[in-house]
Amino acid sequence: MRTVPVVDLAPWFGGGPADRAGVAAQVDTALREIGFLLVTGHGVPAELRAEVRAAAKRFFALPAGAKARYAATVGERGWLPPGVEANGYAEGTPTPPDLKETFATGADLPIGVPAIDAEWFLPNVWPAEVPELEALVTAYLARMRALAGELLAVCAAALGVAEDFFTSRAGHPSYTMNINRYPPLRQVGEPEPGQFRIGPHTDFGTVTILERQPGVGGLQVFTLDGEWIDAPFVPDSFTINIGDLLARWTGDRWLSTRHRVLPPDASAPDEELVSLIYFYECDPLTVVESLAPPVGRVAHPPVVASDYLLEKLKAITV
Repeated sequence: MRTVPVVDLAPWFGGGPADRAGVAAQVDTALREIGFLLVTGHGVPAELRAEVRAAAKRFFALPAGAKARYAATVGERGWLPPGVEANGYAEGTPTPPDLKETFATGADLPIGVPAIDAEWFLPNVWPAEVPELEALVTAYLARMRALAGELLAVCAAALGVAEDFFTSRAGHPSYTMNINRYPPLRQVGEPEPGQFRIGPHTDFGTVTILERQPGVGGLQVFTLDGEWIDAPFVPDSFTINIGDLLARWTGDRWLSTRHRVLPPDASAPDEELVSLIYFYECDPLTVVESLAPPVGRVAHPPVVASDYLLEKLKAITV
């Protein structure tokens, strides 16, 4: 594939067995050939997405001193200031820090294992200056978890395994949502050589659900031909890709595809973008083992999800 395909989920939610099989086949093709797809018919209200983005922008507009009260680093909850993250390091590509700031939330109900709870189920932090953000993001997280579960069920159907193969290993999963603000060129100045809004990387977990805005300095995907292409934008869609854990689970049948967000461009000096990015994983103590042929193609060594994810998060922390 030389473009990211669009898959309508409506037949999965409302159709019969043949309709659901058709959706699963489209997903299988997309994940084998490019590792990304756009989904429509997902049922997440546009109003909720718009309200979350608007509330987040009110937070980002606060003075730096106010936001600093909620400062955090990669893997924590709260405000990640500019300069604390460089995603290119996850793949061994040294880059300057990513040109973004982030408000991060995630799973916050502990499982009772102190070491795991301290890494994956931290309390969320809510800014008093934007009180509406808590209810909006909490509602959005619930929608995202439900959609992520459906996507994993589609993935299982696409692989011909039991529909609960993945969801049964996500009864108490870790997940994070990053609300990323990509400031305009007029604010950040000329990027350093090799600097991006987000440097080239693969995601780390199972499925990623991205609600994005179109822009000149937007998302690009690396194809099997070795070419960076602009990800298409379709109104009322989510951009979906899989992460390393799910690729390993499938024995590299599916691609955990490199992607990046371009730096602000001189042709659009006032362009400011805000993305809502939901990273879904699985139960932290799950042992991820590659499915055998004919599904899997490569037998990766088994990994504990928590161990793998922690290694990646440490790599991108500046």
